Order: sequence, then structure tokens, then C-alpha cells
Amino acid sequence: MLIRPIKVEDAHAFLNLCNEIDESGWMLYEPGERKTTVAEQEKQLEKIIAQQNSTIFVCEEKEALIGYIGAFGGTVNRTRHGAYIVLGVSSEHRGKGVASQLFKRLFNWAKEKRLTRLELTAIKDNSKAVNLYKKMGFIIEGDRKQSLIIDGEPVDEYCFYKQL
Repeated sequence: MLIRPIKVEDAHAFLNLCNEIDESGWMLYEPGERKTTVAEQEKQLEKIIAQQNSTIFVCEEKEALIGYIGAFGGTVNRTRHGAYIVLGVSSEHRGKGVASQLFKRLFNWAKEKRLTRLELTAIKDNSKAVNLYKKMGFIIEGDRKQSLIIDGEPVDEYCFYKQL
């Protein structure tokens, strides 16, 4: 298992990974909703890579992408010290420590970049994600009531933060 920064050349494999992870039903995109082209993904990756306080790390096994963690930093002076986190691991690799290793790599990067606050959200019913985030030192900061509509029903999320 290799954890490394994403490269623009990963765009196609990364899109495939994101589409597979979207099938879980726990991500922002519904299964099949993501319509990003490889060219669009390449441009997005170029922008992320160029930003001082944003990154994506991918986990690679046998030359295949099996997970990722993205940190998207604030764009104005008052929020540049923080980043919003998005995590995804392919279904066959969940529960095997991939997410924990991705978080550890991200925490080291964030400290190098002098970020002091990380934040993320999780659907309240996603107990595996909630437990993972707590294990990694995130604290529930509050609720987002009816922040998502899933299968026609309003769903609440937890807001988490971690001070570095």
C-alpha cells in the first residue's frame, strides 16, 4: 500500500474510484450522478495541486487507486488556516486500515502547511464514518439539520473538527 500525492495523470483512475465510492450511498454524489469528464477532472486536479493549502492523497495498491483523502483549504485570509476534508475508500478495502493511514498522512501534511483546523461532515446514520472520525481525533461540533435529501427524505449530518 502506497500513499502519495495525486498527479494530473491519475484523473481517469481517480474518476473511476470516485464513481465506485459514490455507489456506497454515503457520499455527496448519488450513485451515477457524477458527470465529470477526464478533461474536467484534469483541470480540477491542476488547480488543487497548485494551491498551497489544498491537496489530495491517493492510496495505491498493485498500481490501482483504492482510496483517497482530499483537503480543500480556505481561500480568504480568515479561513486559510483550515481545510475541509473528503475521504473515500473502495468497498473491497474498507475496514482494512486504509482510511486511518490516509488520515495520518494528511495530518502530517497539514502540520507542514501550518494548518490548524480540519473539518468534515458525516451523515448521522453512517456509524462507521462517525466512529472512524472520532478515533482519528475529530470532535462533533454540531448538527446540520436536513442538510441532504436522500431517497426523497431529509437527512441530518454531523459537523466535525480537529485542531492541530
